[in-house]
This record gives sequence, structure tokens and C-alpha cells, in this order.
Amino acid sequence: MAYASLQDMIDRFGDDELVQLTDRSNRPASTIDAGVVAAHLSDAENLADSYLAKRYRLPLDPVPEILTRIVCDIARATLYGRTLENDDPVTKAKAEAMAWLKDVAKGLVQLEAEGLAPDQPGSGSVQVSGPDRVFSKDSLAGL
Repeated sequence: MAYASLQDMIDRFGDDELVQLTDRSNRPASTIDAGVVAAHLSDAENLADSYLAKRYRLPLDPVPEILTRIVCDIARATLYGRTLENDDPVTKAKAEAMAWLKDVAKGLVQLEAEGLAPDQPGSGSVQVSGPDRVFSKDSLAGL
């Protein structure tokens, strides 16, 4: 299940920005290349899944609205590529999205999603077995 769509990107960032970022065949740019947007959304979703998989069964269903925003912010930043400055709002939005994903992976943020988090390793005691001791206080007495 996709976390974000082309329409989500258009709703958040507008047609004009997506035309400029994706139309690689027309000069001047005039149309949104849906394939380019889909590829960047897929990359962003895979990145998000790599963090979410630590705590949730995937794919998430239903998709939390905040996750749609997170994926869109990451995809938008990757569409810009290396043209962004560190203090650009797009760069800051991606950094905030990545920080949020890291918080989800650490368990600091919990999503409203169906299903339970994957089973965590048990916190029982460690049991070790081995042969009897060869040397002890008694067997070494007098040496």
C-alpha cells in the first residue's frame, strides 16, 4: 500500500513546483512527469519502511496522515537533489521527517495503525550449561 500519491504531492507543493522538478523533456517545462514523481515517492516509502519495520508490521494499514506528509517531504527533497542549501525550508522539512522516523524506530513516537508491533525479544534470564568445574577452592587447597 502506498503511503503517498502524486495527488498528495500536488496538494502539498502545487503543480508549478512539480512541473519544474520533473519535466525533463519539454522546454520550457510544461507537464508533471508522473513516473519521476512515482520513483521518488517509492524511494521515500522504502526509506520510511526501513525505520517503521523495527516497530510495526508492514505495510501500515490504514496509513497515518502524518506518514503521508513525511514521505512527501522526503520525496520532494530528493526531487530537488543537490541544488538545495542547508538552510532551505525543503532541506529542513526533510531533516525533520528523518528525525521523526528515527523517533518512531526508537519507540519515542507511536503510530495509530492497525496491528501490533512485531514481537520484541524476550527479557528473560540467560541460562548457561556446561561441565562441572575442574578447579575449585577445595581442589586447589594446599597448593
